[in-house]
Amino acid sequence: MADRPQAVLARDAIGALIEALDRRGFEVIGPVVRDGAIGLDHVERLEDLPAGWTDEQEAGRYRLMRRADDALFGYAVGPHSWKRYLHPPDVRLWAAERENGKVTLVAQASPPERRLAFLGVRACDLAAIGVQDRVLLGGPFRDAVYGGRRDGVFIVAVQCGRSASTCFCTSMGTGPAASGGFDLALTELGGRFLVEVGSEAGAAVLGELTTAPATDEIRGEARRAVEAAAAEQTRAMNTGGIRERLHAAFDHPRWEQVAERCLTCGNCTMVCPTCFCTTVEDTTDVTGGHAERWRRWDSCFTTAFSYIHGGSVRTSGKARYRQWLTHKLASWIDQFGTSGCVGCGRCIAWCPVGIDITEEARALGEG
Repeated sequence: MADRPQAVLARDAIGALIEALDRRGFEVIGPVVRDGAIGLDHVERLEDLPAGWTDEQEAGRYRLMRRADDALFGYAVGPHSWKRYLHPPDVRLWAAERENGKVTLVAQASPPERRLAFLGVRACDLAAIGVQDRVLLGGPFRDAVYGGRRDGVFIVAVQCGRSASTCFCTSMGTGPAASGGFDLALTELGGRFLVEVGSEAGAAVLGELTTAPATDEIRGEARRAVEAAAAEQTRAMNTGGIRERLHAAFDHPRWEQVAERCLTCGNCTMVCPTCFCTTVEDTTDVTGGHAERWRRWDSCFTTAFSYIHGGSVRTSGKARYRQWLTHKLASWIDQFGTSGCVGCGRCIAWCPVGIDITEEARALGEG
């Protein structure tokens, strides 16, 4: 961190940062207050950001609350991750028209008209983007839709100054400090920000802003803020030997116990920043003259997900939950060389019945 160029920005300079990115042709996506939560959407000015808002999270519970100050990034993570912009929930792969017996392709999937700039990316979500890069771009079969959106993304990370009770990124080694993978990284310190440069593109954008020198005092304040966020975390995942422990727990009675609570609703996979499964749907109009193929998010909690000729492979909630957890924490390592979990805690907060992945992993490792 100390090896990278650093400077200090005033609070109002965040508005200038958004404008600088817009001038460079980026569509800026950042945090906004919407539908009782802090989500992600297009932002054009400083006033679009969730100033003075925070969130209170627990298993099966999310509550938006007012802060005592006007911090712009004084919250943990909301239900949306950056996955929805890089790996969208719905993508039209192609559309075709038939006229006079001739079929013509009239539309194909294409990247956004403007390059994307992400403002407010937490360390856990940076790690999640890295996981999806590995899954969707790093193998022999490159995902063209993801690649077209991922190419040229400008990332402004935000170092965490607080943790929700559902966060466990420290135990996963993914936060709360962002150590790389960004163009600029901000640490909010009252009415100012310590900004760290992570790339040449980041340095160029920062050069357009009014800055002040970063002093040792400010650097120390930023370091202590992140350390305090780490110390706040009460949940943890014991990752030691977790692959072997979960593979050995196939017949563990805990699967039956968690299945009695699990609604197989798929919320955990929808909010997860790394889950990537999709299905393909073909549609036609009533005349058969127009056809479309869509790719949509899918979940291993749906019976259709594992449906083959003759029926579903996983007919019970127990089997589907076991598939999800074992893949996420164990066989993902076999496939991609990394865990599929980054410790963001979204699946805990947004599970309607409050199932806690850290508690389930602990119980399954007890033998």
